[in-house]
Amino acid sequence: MVKICISSSGTDLDAMVDPRFGRCNAFLIVDSENLEFEAISNQGVTAASGAGIQAAQTVVNKGVEVVITGSVGPNAHGALSASGMKIFSVPSGTVREAVQAYKENRLSEITAPGPAHRGMGRGRGGGRGRGGGRGGGR
Repeated sequence: MVKICISSSGTDLDAMVDPRFGRCNAFLIVDSENLEFEAISNQGVTAASGAGIQAAQTVVNKGVEVVITGSVGPNAHGALSASGMKIFSVPSGTVREAVQAYKENRLSEITAPGPAHRGMGRGRGGGRGRGGGRGGGR
């Protein structure tokens, strides 16, 4: 038996896998043999920052051995890896399908984190381009 955590958009095995680890709606902790599961609400989903670390700590506290998600940021990746977890990527599908793909060895291991994210998308770019192009096409 392997204890698997899948980032999920819902709270049952037929919910879609959420591609965002730190910002998913829920984590499903699934027994790989009998598919018994526990759904855990992700408390970090609305955090302004630190969602990945919060999510990683939640998962670590559950004694999970494997994480399946779409992508994971550098802070969460570091925390999960430091605790000995293997992290796998799944492009899409349901939680049930992700567990099956894991059992059939069809998932890619995430050995390096994805790009860092900056909170809830409150970009500070400013957008001050002046659009001075004169379009001299003749």
